[in-house]
Amino acid sequence: MTENQSIETLTYEPLFVMTFTVGYDTAAPLGTTAVGFRGVYPVTGGTFEGKKMRGVVNPGGADWVTQRSDGLMLIDVRVTLATDDGAMIGMKYTGIAWAKTDELMERFRQRELLSYEEFYLRTTPRFETGDERYAWLNGAVAVANGERTAVGGTYHVFAIT
Repeated sequence: MTENQSIETLTYEPLFVMTFTVGYDTAAPLGTTAVGFRGVYPVTGGTFEGKKMRGVVNPGGADWVTQRSDGLMLIDVRVTLATDDGAMIGMKYTGIAWAKTDELMERFRQRELLSYEEFYLRTTPRFETGDERYAWLNGAVAVANGERTAVGGTYHVFAIT
């Protein structure tokens, strides 16, 4: 037990909910590499909205997914966010995704939608901006829960306070 009880818990605040579209039809499979099967999936747009910020996800980002032999998928995404008040924010996140069973993973690979309870998708977003109004994001530690949708993904992003 530590003297400071606060260190034993995490507090958080919701930042925003982000939905984005993915160009599945224009994905670039790199094939099986030394670390697993890798594909690059272009992010073609989207939106984000929260109490402190809202705007659009610009086209031009990408999700580099590595499917490892043990069934885990490594997520590596870079996108730019444009706020409704004119700020540009770079957002990158890495994370892990996996289905709860082999059968569910096969359904996921066939692009079938799985429920949040069937599919684990967690990421750690980082932000970068030169806009003073959002400079607080540069030092924020964030986590996100995600799920795949018919056209891309939805993430609930939280700042650890």
